[in-house]
Amino acid sequence: MRRRVVVTGVGCINPMGNDVETMWSGLKESRSGVGYISLFDAAKMPTRIAAEIRDWPMSEFGPDPSPWMKRGRHSRFAAGAAVQAVRDSGILDGQLDPTRLGVYLGAGEGNQDFASFSRMIVAGIQGGELNLSKFIQCGLETLDPMVEMEQEPHLPAGIIAAMFNAQGPNFNCLTACAASSQAVGEATEIIRRGDADAMLSGGAHSMIHPLGVTGFNLLTALSTSNDEPTKASRPFDRLRDGFVLGEGAAIVVLEELEHARRRGARIYGEILGYGSTADAYRITDIHPEGRGAIGCMRMALRDAQLDPSAVHYVNAHGTSTSVNDRVETVACKAVFGERAKDTPVSSTKSMMGHLIAAAGVTEMIVCLMAIRDNVLPPTINYENPDPECDLDYIPNVARESRCDVALNNSFGFGGQNITLAIGRFRN
Repeated sequence: MRRRVVVTGVGCINPMGNDVETMWSGLKESRSGVGYISLFDAAKMPTRIAAEIRDWPMSEFGPDPSPWMKRGRHSRFAAGAAVQAVRDSGILDGQLDPTRLGVYLGAGEGNQDFASFSRMIVAGIQGGELNLSKFIQCGLETLDPMVEMEQEPHLPAGIIAAMFNAQGPNFNCLTACAASSQAVGEATEIIRRGDADAMLSGGAHSMIHPLGVTGFNLLTALSTSNDEPTKASRPFDRLRDGFVLGEGAAIVVLEELEHARRRGARIYGEILGYGSTADAYRITDIHPEGRGAIGCMRMALRDAQLDPSAVHYVNAHGTSTSVNDRVETVACKAVFGERAKDTPVSSTKSMMGHLIAAAGVTEMIVCLMAIRDNVLPPTINYENPDPECDLDYIPNVARESRCDVALNNSFGFGGQNITLAIGRFRN
């Protein structure tokens, strides 16, 4: 029999709150974390709104947070979420072989050093042409290697490994919006095959900077509903006009069941199934018939040895873009058949925005909370039904409902599709 994998610790920092319980309370109360961009001057941009993390205390790292000040936002968020998850799990309280503890993240690139790069451009421009020698010389004189190193996506995984002496397998994947769900799925496989007993897994990302917002604007992916920020993210609503960019991190402690039992760990739930497919279609478009989404949902159910009728809730990718929401609806209908309209589906991106690489694991934690409390979070701002999106999207208000099994969908630019099947732990 294959080794079972359970979740014994959770941690997160995102626009809904600086810990899991605060986030979960906000989601149940239908709050929004969206507001006007403050991290840079976005006054001249088509999109001036985002879901930022505000007032997160660096004291999370102890009495002297100064060594962290040159770290990127993604690294700081990842480390903060990891501290929460490790403390919550108690995984380091006993005798744990450090070579059996690994890290698998889906973390994005870090800070963009606009100030230094601008100085390099100014120093290098002569007569309307770029003098490469002067450009490079200015860089050698002004760039801070610690700041520049933060642009490497794999860095948070290394930082977390050093923080907790995790000497086991260490990976980072960056498959856009599917990254952290894929990280959890692959970390699960590492434990299943016996290469580790526990893994710290999750993701971190912040793209709320001029290049990030400009890039998504050029792709026409972001909402431009600037007048009412809290209403801009409206998944499955007929008037949706794009997603709202968010930021944050979430980390979970995954553990082999018998290892968790031996130390008396609290178990939030079990990773029952993992599905991963590619659309093999276009970089920015989902296949119009949802073949990749259908495939990964079915793969996760097959891996979990579950019939679709066992699923009580789907946390949708639900970005609030026209194509994604329509195609995800098509995929749910294909997978659930006659039960599709009776299977509750919601998008918590309506409240916290799209955390990009960190989205999947954050929404997986939401699934664990839904299972723990038998409460399904809503899709807020659902006001104008779309005839092409006609499922039960749990509109606007959380719902008390039995939830033993949840599917978590994450579909990324490039055609990556991940579904995780999460279940209530049963002996």
